[in-house]
Amino acid sequence: MHPDTAVILGAGLGMRMRPLTLDCPKPLLMLAGQPILQHVLTRLRQSGVRRVIVNAHHLAGQMASFCAAQPDITLVTEPELRGTGGAVGAMAAQNLLPPTPFFILNGDSFWVDGPSDTLARLSRAFDPAREDTILLLARAAGAVADTGRGDFLWPRGEGLVRRRERDVAPYLFAGVQITTLAALAGAPAPPFSMNLLWDRSLAAGRLGAMVHDGVWFHLSTPDDLASAEAALAAREVGNST
Repeated sequence: MHPDTAVILGAGLGMRMRPLTLDCPKPLLMLAGQPILQHVLTRLRQSGVRRVIVNAHHLAGQMASFCAAQPDITLVTEPELRGTGGAVGAMAAQNLLPPTPFFILNGDSFWVDGPSDTLARLSRAFDPAREDTILLLARAAGAVADTGRGDFLWPRGEGLVRRRERDVAPYLFAGVQITTLAALAGAPAPPFSMNLLWDRSLAAGRLGAMVHDGVWFHLSTPDDLASAEAALAAREVGNST
């Protein structure tokens, strides 16, 4: 079943993107002529998502103005940061989330599809009978940015493994996932990270993953944003939408 609801996490302070985020929320920074968040919304709508929940904290008034001009968006303003997991948990407590699987995307998610629609691929790969959450992973070697030491290893024929302190991992979380309310069961009070929920699912053997087959952009710093803009302007990686 393809999710018809998506959560977009847009409340962060965007510290590594400063000074650009001093007067603009990171999801509203411009890329290829549009706010990053607009690219995310376009992809979701093209994939059949009809209901979107966006959280905001940093410069929340700008996020509210943007969302007010968009159809079918519920804005949740956080007086205090709840963390990525805490934000989703609070939405569940407010009965904003469906009983069926739903997307969660970072507000700065940006990618170019491979041969097929990425969100549709992720939906087809997700099996709630064996997984509580499935993550979209990107190959560190193919990302357009400096991606550090990576997030996950995925040994052949085995499950995901978290990168240990001295490891260099070939896969990164690409900012897109499908999850269920089951992943939130028994979660602590905010603030907490989605990493806590992933680790619980990983320990239970219920964390799945799929590797992106297109190009993924790691938009963490002003240099990352400039590199993505240059790559798209030069048509090195195809169209953004």
